[in-house]
Amino acid sequence: MQEYRSLVFIILSIFAVTLLGAYLSPTFQEQRGWLELFFLFGGVLFIVSTLAIFATLGFSSFAIYMAVFLAAVISLYGILGAVIVVLLTYVAWGSVFAMEVLLFDAGTEAAKAWFLSRYTYKTFKAEYYAFYPMLGIAYLFLEILPTLLYKESIFSFSPKRVLKEMETLLK
Repeated sequence: MQEYRSLVFIILSIFAVTLLGAYLSPTFQEQRGWLELFFLFGGVLFIVSTLAIFATLGFSSFAIYMAVFLAAVISLYGILGAVIVVLLTYVAWGSVFAMEVLLFDAGTEAAKAWFLSRYTYKTFKAEYYAFYPMLGIAYLFLEILPTLLYKESIFSFSPKRVLKEMETLLK
């Protein structure tokens, strides 16, 4: 409970400073800006606290989390905000997935354990096809470009080989 006291103090301080800024502002425009900031902080706090509650209760699927998050983003920022969130999520998670696949193909035991703890073959195959473009991009940036720059031997990466190995590992 001690660690939450400082978090609550910081949150209350942020709201107090924004309200104080609105109260002490000499013009209406400045007051309006501070009040907009106050309500923006309130919206962000609501979204974060809702997601924290759902995360502690447990999500059975990332899709539910993403749907709740996108609904909040659409209500705050509209469709363009939701598109940006989806693209950033795809790039972020796709990069992690692609790097782990590359590590697995290179024979890293930690990557093997990572896949064993998180995936079944069915879920791996779905993400494999969803992030297939990211596999190529990660291979380009992590293997091909450094090989060209430093004149080293290139690591052979075969997505089909990875899929076959995952089938035997995860089934």
